[in-house]
Amino acid sequence: MPPATTRSKAEPKLSRPVQVAEAIKDWVVEQGLQAGDRLPGEAELIERFAMAKGTIREAMRILEAQGLIKTRTGPGGGGFVHEVSRQRAKALLGNYFYFKDLTIGDIYQLRLALEPELAASLAGNLSEEVLALLEDNIAEYSEPAATLDEERQQHVASLRFHAVLAEQAKNPMLGFIIDFMVNLLSDLTVYRRLYSPPNLELWKQGRDHQQRLVQALRNSDGDLARSIMTDHMETAWTLMRQQEVEMQSRFISE
Repeated sequence: MPPATTRSKAEPKLSRPVQVAEAIKDWVVEQGLQAGDRLPGEAELIERFAMAKGTIREAMRILEAQGLIKTRTGPGGGGFVHEVSRQRAKALLGNYFYFKDLTIGDIYQLRLALEPELAASLAGNLSEEVLALLEDNIAEYSEPAATLDEERQQHVASLRFHAVLAEQAKNPMLGFIIDFMVNLLSDLTVYRRLYSPPNLELWKQGRDHQQRLVQALRNSDGDLARSIMTDHMETAWTLMRQQEVEMQSRFISE
């Protein structure tokens, strides 16, 4: 069994099944296994990692819960390497932040640092199909919302604009982080009702920034795209912070 990874004294000691699960992951990487490749059978894993059957089975259950392996039954069944989907990864990471009491500022601080650079890198590198998709997305909130439910839908749709951009990132880590923040902000907006009361200035400024950004992207103007996205993030941060304060005031009064 590969040696255990060195851990700080502050971290709790890992259980044996967790240690074995980590060792299996390391072995999969060392062997260069890819999604869909079959893992060794239970007997071979018991011998390879010198662990009891129960420990191996629990380690495999841990890996399956993490989405890293898939177990199939019947003829040709067994354990197979499985690639964690982007959606699953965002959901698991979101669970970590669930009790962190994030603020609008926490999220926008990172968005302001990352999204302008993403926009600059995408200028002149997006297909007409993607640019049309961005324009179609903006069209979903071409007019101010007439109801509170429509206001909520428009908030979610306007954030989806940024998720589309994140999907185009050449750097997969940059794209994932931005997409994750967009997803987190969307959830935060809905369950904290940050779309209430309706904010006409937020709608107007957001739509205007996005329209001008698409034009800069189409014109291959990276510096302008960066500048527009910076203004967009700073304005949205200020106006969303106002929504957050309003929500907190309503909560206290109630």
